[in-house]
Amino acid sequence: MTDMPPDRLSINPNSPHYDDAILERGVGIKFDGNEKTNVDEYCVSEGWVKLTAGKAKDRFGNPMTIKLKGVVEPYFRTPEQQATAEAE
Repeated sequence: MTDMPPDRLSINPNSPHYDDAILERGVGIKFDGNEKTNVDEYCVSEGWVKLTAGKAKDRFGNPMTIKLKGVVEPYFRTPEQQATAEAE
């Protein structure tokens, strides 16, 4: 499989690891074998994810996150051919 998501990705536009084009395709995350839908950021090589912790906010209004370590498996939800066809 050559069509893999990047090693590190964030959904926060202020992060240097944010990539709008990749996020438009839809990236799914399996963490320790379980599907996670509340992932804010992940890193495959370091083996961690940051998960949104409910509705709690920090003092700047950003969602509170918790960092968990384990096996991270990102994947694209739509194949590359289908994503390019939808963009045209």
